[in-house]
Amino acid sequence: MRVLLISLAVCLSGAQRLPSASLELLPEFLRPDPFGGIVAPDRGSARAQAPLIAARGGYVSFHLVVKLPDGGPYSLDLKLTGRNLQVDVFREWFHLTRKRYFPDALIPVNLPYRSQLPEPDNQVDKQTAQAFWVDVWAPPGAAPGVVEGTATLEAAGRTQSLPLRIEILAAAVPGDDPFVIDHNSYGSSWIAEYYRNPGESDAAFFQSDRFFKLIHAHHRLFYEHRGVFHQLGYGHGGKVGPEFAPELTGSGKNKRIAGWDLYDRHYGPLLDGSAFEGSRRGRKPVPFVYLPVNPEWPASYLWWGEPGYETEFVNVVSEMERHFREKGWTQTRFELFFNHKKRYKAFEWDGDEVRFLKDNRYFLEFGRLLKKAVPSDSPVRFVFRSDSSWAMEAQFRELAGVVNFWVCGGGEFSWFDYAPKMLKDRGDIVWFYSGPPNVAEPSVAITKFPLRVWMWGIDGYIHWLTVSPGADPWFRFDGGGTALVYPGVRFGIPGPIPSVRLKLQRNAVQDLALLDSFRAGKGIDALRTEAAKRYNGSAPKDWWTPRPKLADTPAHEWSNTDIAEATDLDQRLFKKLDPSAWQNVRDYVIALAKEAR
Repeated sequence: MRVLLISLAVCLSGAQRLPSASLELLPEFLRPDPFGGIVAPDRGSARAQAPLIAARGGYVSFHLVVKLPDGGPYSLDLKLTGRNLQVDVFREWFHLTRKRYFPDALIPVNLPYRSQLPEPDNQVDKQTAQAFWVDVWAPPGAAPGVVEGTATLEAAGRTQSLPLRIEILAAAVPGDDPFVIDHNSYGSSWIAEYYRNPGESDAAFFQSDRFFKLIHAHHRLFYEHRGVFHQLGYGHGGKVGPEFAPELTGSGKNKRIAGWDLYDRHYGPLLDGSAFEGSRRGRKPVPFVYLPVNPEWPASYLWWGEPGYETEFVNVVSEMERHFREKGWTQTRFELFFNHKKRYKAFEWDGDEVRFLKDNRYFLEFGRLLKKAVPSDSPVRFVFRSDSSWAMEAQFRELAGVVNFWVCGGGEFSWFDYAPKMLKDRGDIVWFYSGPPNVAEPSVAITKFPLRVWMWGIDGYIHWLTVSPGADPWFRFDGGGTALVYPGVRFGIPGPIPSVRLKLQRNAVQDLALLDSFRAGKGIDALRTEAAKRYNGSAPKDWWTPRPKLADTPAHEWSNTDIAEATDLDQRLFKKLDPSAWQNVRDYVIALAKEAR
């Protein structure tokens, strides 16, 4: 396969230096601060500079930093010539957290960009530097050759130019990734919190076209960043939001679907791919979506264990299967998933993170009901998902052939190095879950999740919450441990905007997609061995935790402290990551791509 690479060289020798202003380019993993330096967690890199290289169908990214020691107005521009490369520029917002500033939210800007330092809206006292994130996109059809460009700063009545030279080599990022990076959320109230107009009623907002466009915009943003978006539509007590399920009527044998209006407005563009029309990745249906099914929907849990419960469940789920089939929604996996815990006092068993094995009997019964409701030859892809931690190893055995989609706690899963092959050999899907690193961690921390998925040979990873930056992420920021996107309304943008961490993750995923494409010639074991060594001096076996004695005791006797003490993966592999860790892996990918010519 031919792969097209862009090599971006910045020539500083001819740049004119201004006495009170300068323009600097920084590699993507060295985040700037608002005072002309590098944020503390990213300092100490073994490599202060790095080649900026991306594949056709992919991105090359960097920080462009305007430095004005004396403050004042400025203008920034950047132009590339020829070969259809596309440039996206974002102003980096500096968030104050833990008494330090970190750039994360990315505000799209048009060039030339004109402003002043300190930036009026960011309100950073004594700010002398403003950072911009630059994405250069190489379309799949870009031709080999040299592209030149210039970044230009105008300040204090003078102009400084930074010449850019882009060399196009032979090489390509596959359109499909070898795994899924998923981004989770719950309900829709957070959308109203950030986007509802003053005085707008719930009824008006939640049935408006604007509301559904906002949902689709979040899906589209994550999709453009080589990810997937999940939105769970019911609460711990089983109450389902009206846009997440078809409208029901009747009871018992007469229970049926009365209407599909809100459901189809929500999911139709996602399930036929039209929500992604015109995106750089092209139109494609979402690969996964939650079903609204839970113990209280579509059947009333008052009837649990009685024939009436089975009748209601089978009638409605059968109608859903027919609707999906008639619509041609056959490329998405529809997930039967339980998110409740009995400590929430709605149901007497754990659906999420089962600890007591007696609760498995509920999964077995729902598996039977699902099998009865869905024809065995249906082209609609229903899957039964379990998010497992405490009792996952026992569940692997007891629920074999029932649950076929496992989302596993990463710590406990690391004890079972045999599990990926066992589960995938029987056709199951395997992910693990955790949460996004906050902005005060080294920027390279975001790469450990896609790399672990690929090292383990499983199917995906899920950030458990990614759309909750807090009530005021601009001036009262909690670090972003539950957010990889931000609401853009503050900047006149009627939808979500990305983060630095989301961009870094996207670039790591595209690197791994390219690296994985060489498995046929190099062998997956050799690729993993070299990638692990370059990332942090480890070997593939080090990415697993030796089986602890705890794993051979009943899960209901464990405590959270027991699990933490038995799981040292983060301490061993990721505690002291060099900021250049991912660049070392990228160098390996580039070298292989050049060989592939």
